[in-house]
Amino acid sequence: MKILLLLSLLLFTTCAAMAQSNFGELRLHVVDPSGLGVQTDVTIESEANQYHATLSTDAKGDLDVQRLPFGAYTIHIVHSGFADVSDVVQIASSVPLAYTIRLKLPSVSQSITVNAGNTLINPDQAGAVNQIGYSAIQHRLSSIPGRSLQDLVNSQPGWLYEGNAVLHPRGSEYQTQFVIDGVPFTNNLSPGFGTEVDANDVQSMTIYTAGIPAEYGRKLGGVVVVNTLQNAQPGFHGQVVLSGGSYDTAGSFAQGQYTWGANSLGFSANGDMTGHYLNPVVPQNYSNTGTVGDFSGNFQRDLTPNDRVTFVVRHDLARFDIPNEYVQQAAGQRQTGDDFDTVGIGSYQHTFSSNAIATVRGMISQNSNDINSNTQSTPIEVFQHNWFREGYLKADMTVEHGHQEWKFGLESDNKFLNENFRYSITDDTQFPAGQPLNFEFFGNRPELDQGAYVQDLLWLHNWTINAGIRWDHYQLLVNKQAVSPRIAASRFFPSHNVVIHFSYDRVFNTPASQNILLSSSPQVESISPGSFLRLAVQPSLGNYYEAGIEKVLKNKLKIDTSYFRRTFSNYADDDQVQNTTISFPIAFRKAIIYGVDSKIELPQWAGFSGYVSYSYEVGNVWLPVTGGLFLGDDATAAEAQLSGHFPDSQDQRNTVNSRLRYQLTKRVWLAGGLEFGSGLPFEFDGDPATALAEYGTAVFNRLNFTRGRILPTTLLDASAGAQLYKSDLFEMDLEADGENLNNALNVIDFGGLFSGNAIGPGRSFSLRLTTNF
Repeated sequence: MKILLLLSLLLFTTCAAMAQSNFGELRLHVVDPSGLGVQTDVTIESEANQYHATLSTDAKGDLDVQRLPFGAYTIHIVHSGFADVSDVVQIASSVPLAYTIRLKLPSVSQSITVNAGNTLINPDQAGAVNQIGYSAIQHRLSSIPGRSLQDLVNSQPGWLYEGNAVLHPRGSEYQTQFVIDGVPFTNNLSPGFGTEVDANDVQSMTIYTAGIPAEYGRKLGGVVVVNTLQNAQPGFHGQVVLSGGSYDTAGSFAQGQYTWGANSLGFSANGDMTGHYLNPVVPQNYSNTGTVGDFSGNFQRDLTPNDRVTFVVRHDLARFDIPNEYVQQAAGQRQTGDDFDTVGIGSYQHTFSSNAIATVRGMISQNSNDINSNTQSTPIEVFQHNWFREGYLKADMTVEHGHQEWKFGLESDNKFLNENFRYSITDDTQFPAGQPLNFEFFGNRPELDQGAYVQDLLWLHNWTINAGIRWDHYQLLVNKQAVSPRIAASRFFPSHNVVIHFSYDRVFNTPASQNILLSSSPQVESISPGSFLRLAVQPSLGNYYEAGIEKVLKNKLKIDTSYFRRTFSNYADDDQVQNTTISFPIAFRKAIIYGVDSKIELPQWAGFSGYVSYSYEVGNVWLPVTGGLFLGDDATAAEAQLSGHFPDSQDQRNTVNSRLRYQLTKRVWLAGGLEFGSGLPFEFDGDPATALAEYGTAVFNRLNFTRGRILPTTLLDASAGAQLYKSDLFEMDLEADGENLNNALNVIDFGGLFSGNAIGPGRSFSLRLTTNF
């Protein structure tokens, strides 16, 4: 017992950061033939990770490059008086890699030959991982404010939007986890539900849908690891972005970083406004303005060569209207919402040796969201004020030994949920007889989550194996725990530039906390006396299987293809309170989701670069319901339907995203893209004539009531960019984007939240001016 107590104390006081599983650190030392340090520029590139940076060593020849996504990197050094150097290093561990490059005199022939394909594939990656690098982020298509990060994720295979940029990875509902600067955020960050980190503030992203390391828990439909911190370079550096376009959209962003000695201080701020914030429910885009903003600051100090502290603070906000349909607009309805989020993160990292590293990381935050209605709202006035405080602590440690990297850790997350909801019915003809005209609820309760894990990353010849096991405990309405084994393995065939991989993930997904206290309260029985069903929502247990192949062709083109299958018990979904915008979690007995994800990437060839991603997905959900709140006819149906199955709400069979860019001249580029969706399933309680009357002919003509499917949609886009000015210290770039150029009526969702359905923007245009210094 004493040994266990000492081990727990060690883990909580000296441990490695959560983000370390995805990022490594290169400690480069450049010397001349006599061994003296050389101050020089170093270019570091990885095609697979879309990484390109030119950084400078200090007077001693040292350069510390932090937060490098795992993979192969080419190092280029061109320095007067010495031969050019090209070398390849492999970042495969969170333990910092110390690497020395000795420059040679020009008369000495450089013997190192670099194969460009070496950085297009990562032979040491155990499973399939999608990377989005800084260049792709900076040259992305413009987004509606509040969803720039979600749009980048949605371009990857296996990800799918429903209304209002709610991400669904491989059929999972509200099971997306963002890990921002090493800390997990398991609440919904989509517009209308939460705030986002602006993509201008992001340096790189790593995206998992399978082969998920054991250190991640609780929300595992998909994991998006986001790094906002920059590599420290001496002096002051920054960026200013100005943007504007259709729907009265305008925005500004600024960030800067000042580094002196062992200290680095950074900040960022942005503000955006638009007339198209959420997805409207009718083509006219009634009452849909939105304003978002955020501020962040960070400080990092190397106390010693082996000790580093980092602090990050963020404050984000969003204020918006909730779109009206025809009847609501005619009545003068105005419903508004807002979200606020304040976060503080601190970490301390200690490097014990060249084989061991440890960090402790903690976070405190407060989040709130509100919905308000005016007296003209119909058929119901809705008011909500939900908020929570959260405290998070993670501790883990990484040790390398031979061909193995061991990692073990503990984490604790405590949320204190508060919910305040009320409504008043203004048109009782829309509700069953006897429905109470007024309802009010207030509740609070702590949600407690703990986890522990151990994992072993093994490199054996051309095999890479990541095997781990995780324990989770969840306590809110129910008290549950689970043990989840995970394994991912890959085999690299160097002569063919091929990697094959397989993974199995056992996952324990906790329910969404949005309005979970309201939907589980006995008070809701008064809404539908004698006709209700209320069941505690259990965590969802899942088994994820994936097998795939990654191939490089002619050292220029990379093809990834994976087959996946997911099975769930207590499959998580969502529903809403009466005819309101208030959602809450529900669950069904089981679900099976399977399909194929594929992506072709062209990093650079004859001026061309781009990608095509394709997903084929089939999902079915089996009755009966096992959790959540059901009222009136829904309760009667839920109690009666004890068997059978229906399509998952994200059962879109075919999804394509593509973008091709061409560098026309040294300063000018052109790009175009295509997005295709074969259509989501929908359910509608009324008959087709009712849908026609409520939403109009244009929306009605996009629906196939016989199949219960939205009709396929194709969207075209085009972009052009130019480098207006460039010097050693200053660069200015202009980008113009045109989206949905074919002006298709994009019915994303029908019968969902926010008054029933969601319609994407029509033809739109935007400009973005970026200044780097």
